[in-house]
Amino acid sequence: MFWNEPNNLSHWNRDLDPDWDQFATMVRLAGERLAVEAPGLPRVLGGISPIDPWFVAKLMDKGVGDAIDVVAVHGFPLDWNHWHIEEWPERVAAVRAVCGGKPVWATEVGASSLVSRTLQAWALDRTAEILLPHVERVYWYALMDLPESWEATTRHRESEGSAYFRHFRMGIYDAWGEPKPAAARLGAWAARGVGVCEWVYWHEEARLQRMVARLRELGVRRLRTGVGWADWDRLGSLEWFDHVLNALREFDLTLTLCFTPARFGVLPHHTSPPCDLVAYAEFCATVVERYRDHLGTSSATPMPIG
Repeated sequence: MFWNEPNNLSHWNRDLDPDWDQFATMVRLAGERLAVEAPGLPRVLGGISPIDPWFVAKLMDKGVGDAIDVVAVHGFPLDWNHWHIEEWPERVAAVRAVCGGKPVWATEVGASSLVSRTLQAWALDRTAEILLPHVERVYWYALMDLPESWEATTRHRESEGSAYFRHFRMGIYDAWGEPKPAAARLGAWAARGVGVCEWVYWHEEARLQRMVARLRELGVRRLRTGVGWADWDRLGSLEWFDHVLNALREFDLTLTLCFTPARFGVLPHHTSPPCDLVAYAEFCATVVERYRDHLGTSSATPMPIG
C-alpha cells in the first residue's frame, strides 16, 4: 500500500504539495517499479481519509490509475467523520464512480470504546454488515488500545478535545491485551474474511507478541500493518523488520509503506514530500525484494503492497 491517508494533513504535508503533484509522481514511480520487480503483486493506493471522490479523481487525472490496482478508503463515522454509519454504501459508490472500475478496499474502519464498549461492539457488527457487500476487503482498526503514555499521530493533539483521546480507545482489546465485548464479535466476522489493521511499533516486543497471540485467538487471517520508511532509515532497522515480518508471516499481509525519513524530506518531518521522489520507489522495491519469501504464505492471494 502506497502511503497512508495522503489527503490527511497529519500524514502528507499538502502545504508543500498543494495540488498533490509530487505525491502523484511518487506513487506512479513506485507503482511502475513494482510492476517490473513484482508483477502480479496488487498495488494499493493508500487509504484516503476523508473519503473524497474528488481527490481520487484528481489522482486518476495525474496518471496514478495506471500505477495502482486497488483504491483504499478509511472511515470512522462514529468518531471523526461527519456522516452517518448507514452512508457507507454511497460513500464507496462515489469512489468507485471515479476510479476506473478498480477494486475498493476499506483498509481502516473502526469505532472507539471511549463512550461505550457496548456501542463499539454494535458498531463492529453494523459496519461489517453494511460494508461486506460493497467492498472487496474490510480491515477493522484496531486490535489493541494505545497506552495512555504514548502520543497519537495527529497534528492537533490535545487541542482536539475528546476527539484526540478516541485514538487511544480504538482497540477491541485494551493496551494490555484484555478483551472488550467487540473482540468476540470480530472473531465471528474473521471467518467471513474481515481483517485487522494494527501497527507494529518500534521495538515494542511484548506488544508484538500480544498482537500475534490475539490474532491467532480470533482466527484472523488478513492483517494490514506497516513498514515505515522513516523507521527503515534507523540503525538496526533490518534486524527489527526481519523479526517482525517473520513473526507475522502466517498471516495474509498488506504492508503500508509510508512516512519520509527526516533527512530525505523537503522539510525534516515524516509528512514531508521527499526531495528525491525516486527514493520512495527504491524503498518500496527494496522492501518487496527483501520479503519476497513472505508473499502468499497464508493463502493463494499474494501479499499486497501499498
